[in-house]
Amino acid sequence: MPRVLVVDDDPMVCMAIEIYLERHGFQVTVADGGEAGLRSLERTTFDLMIVDIFMPHMRGFESIRIFHERAPAVPLIAMSGYAFANLDTPAPDFLRMALELGATRCLRKPFTPVALLTVINESMKEAQSRFARVVQLR
Repeated sequence: MPRVLVVDDDPMVCMAIEIYLERHGFQVTVADGGEAGLRSLERTTFDLMIVDIFMPHMRGFESIRIFHERAPAVPLIAMSGYAFANLDTPAPDFLRMALELGATRCLRKPFTPVALLTVINESMKEAQSRFARVVQLR
C-alpha cells in the first residue's frame, strides 16, 4: 500500500484528499502545516508527498525546497490555490517555480479527484522508472 504525506493548512482539503486516496488503496498521513509535515517525514518514509505551496509559518516556496531536500527521491506534488485580486498585473507562475525547486508535478486548486489520481500515478511511475535505471546502472 503506497504511503502518501499530505501537507496543507486547510483541513477540508486534507480531508477530501485523504478520503479519496484511502478509497483508492493509499495509506495517507495528513499534516496541517509545514512543521508537522517535516516531523512526519522524519518519523516515516513515504512513497509520495503532496505539499501546498502557501502555508503559514513557512513562507512561499520554503516548504517545497525543504521537503525536496529532506527526501529528494520521493516524488513531490506541489499544489496551490493562490489567485491574484488584480488581474491587470502579470501573475508570477508559482507552480513553475515549485517545479524548479524540486516538485515533480503541480496541481492548481481546485482540482478534480481524477486529476489528482492521474498526477499521483504518473509521479510514482516516473519515480519507479528512475529507481530501476539506477539499479540497472550498478
